[in-house]
Amino acid sequence: MKRSTLVNWLLVLAVVALAAIPVLFVQGEFGGADGVAQEAITESHPDYRPWFTAIYEPPSEEIASGLFALQAAIGAGVLGYYFGVARTKRRLGRGTTVQPPEDTA
Repeated sequence: MKRSTLVNWLLVLAVVALAAIPVLFVQGEFGGADGVAQEAITESHPDYRPWFTAIYEPPSEEIASGLFALQAAIGAGVLGYYFGVARTKRRLGRGTTVQPPEDTA
């Protein structure tokens, strides 16, 4: 097994572990940090009033979750594109030719 293949599998395993460990071992409801911060502020300063409101308030939690997932997907696409360009530049800088993957079918 090549070293890069081993590294890729270890990275996949790490991502799966990072996603699974909180789900398996954290009991209770997964709430956002906004709610916790709002509770802490109202406890310490009961007369506090927010000085701005949200530009867009989604009508349901499902839509808010979908918009958050869309934002994460766009960010992942931008990062993936950047790393792909950086890897190609590094390979071309070394004088190595970039070859497309072979079809196994």
